[in-house]
Amino acid sequence: MDQIKNSITIRGSFCIQEVPKPNGIVIFGASGDLTERKLIPSLFNLFRKNLLPQCFYVLGCARSSFDDESFREKMSSALKKDKSIPANIIKEFLERIFYTSGDYKDPNLYTTLRTRLKILDEKFVKEKNHVFYLATPPNVYKPIIEHLGSSGLAKEQCESAGNVEVVIEKPYGRDLESAMDLDRALYRVFSENQIYRIDHYLGKETVQNILLFRFANSIFEPIWSREYIDNIQITVAETLGVEHRSGYFEQAGLLRDMFQNHMLQMLSLVTMEPPCSFNADRVRDEKVKLLRSIRAFPIDDSSDPIIRGQYGSGVVQGEKVPGYTQEDGVEEDSIRETFIAVKLHVDNWRWHGVPIYLRAGKRLARKASKIVVKFKSVPHSMFQPLTPEDLTQNVLIFHVQPEEGIALRIQAKHPGPKLCMDSLEMKFHYKEVIKEELPDAYERLLLDCMLGDQTLFIRHDDMQVSWSLITPVLNAWEEDREFKRTGPLYVYEAGSWGPAISEELLERDGKEWIPF
Repeated sequence: MDQIKNSITIRGSFCIQEVPKPNGIVIFGASGDLTERKLIPSLFNLFRKNLLPQCFYVLGCARSSFDDESFREKMSSALKKDKSIPANIIKEFLERIFYTSGDYKDPNLYTTLRTRLKILDEKFVKEKNHVFYLATPPNVYKPIIEHLGSSGLAKEQCESAGNVEVVIEKPYGRDLESAMDLDRALYRVFSENQIYRIDHYLGKETVQNILLFRFANSIFEPIWSREYIDNIQITVAETLGVEHRSGYFEQAGLLRDMFQNHMLQMLSLVTMEPPCSFNADRVRDEKVKLLRSIRAFPIDDSSDPIIRGQYGSGVVQGEKVPGYTQEDGVEEDSIRETFIAVKLHVDNWRWHGVPIYLRAGKRLARKASKIVVKFKSVPHSMFQPLTPEDLTQNVLIFHVQPEEGIALRIQAKHPGPKLCMDSLEMKFHYKEVIKEELPDAYERLLLDCMLGDQTLFIRHDDMQVSWSLITPVLNAWEEDREFKRTGPLYVYEAGSWGPAISEELLERDGKEWIPF
């Protein structure tokens, strides 16, 4: 397939970028990997781009014994990887970083936090706007929330004096009951407009671009329906195994870890109805409506089952890797799934009869996440002897990662004979068109949280519906550990594209996965 090189001129760009009010950011779990690898670097990038208020500070909090200086030293290692950044910029940022240690379940920690926040507020922010980011294991979410409430730290001041937000990392519960229990704990302390349930996929540029692509271009929305679209495919493929997360993954599995959040969120953006405005609640209203239209996931070993697999040993990118049950921390008889493929149906007017295929897995052939919209064949071919089936169907691809961009496959004449047709792909990658580094997803989400914009965060009813779809399947699998009713667990070779039967899921419909 020929490819058309990037030749894009950006005209009439329209950008609105706000800078938040003065803010104090408190990170629980500050000594952990997420803080060092994502949160602090993202805040630093915002600082470099002048997107943080001049009056801000970050207060880390964890059980590890650091003081301000030793914590700054730990965080500086993540910032100094880019040798082009002037040392004085890093130093200036780190001067706004502070640390307090303590046990999350100890009321004395929150007394200490109140004292430190008061001192830092007087020095930096004045308005007392606080973001509490819970980058901790889920088992301490509730104690932290309860103590934020009992200590008075969760209370918002008068409108001119300060706001309080709380950010909750995934996993948000492990099933519907536990997620609702966490919601109840939150609502005893916070209101919904203070709660930011984060899904970092929603901060990715290509995922955000779905809304603009659909609703800011008149040529696509009129054909965005069952009349013109043949099928939709969403793939999230990873080459990595469980690595150091085997303890977590043994408890979660891929259906919880990937489908309940990332996959369903991307699906809702691709298939939802147009919101009346680009307002947080109006956008999320339409997402929830769409999720409620998804037909219940199949549970029994039916004609369209959920295909689940587990990677065996194999070769990934030229390196021999062990199977899942050979990983450290995994039992030899584990039946935890590392691959899922499923065919979904959206029972509404727009999407009736359009199959939607989702798959995700670990230890697959390559790392890639993409959303594919495949259009129907032309109804009639005037190019005899070619039939409509001989003509390649148009395909629109949103490349989510690792190279964010969009591609459109079309039919066009190839130079030469009168009837000489070829399939061309017009595509662009953001990094080749936009001559600047793309912001990390956490940059967008942290900034939106400080701005009080919940558009890219999960609302309570969104969370509830997605768990309602997933929980019956999880319960059925737990009850049927011998695979008598819910279908087998297929072992696939690491470095492949998953169990061969996942190909049959589409072949039964006369379709195939769009190759990478």
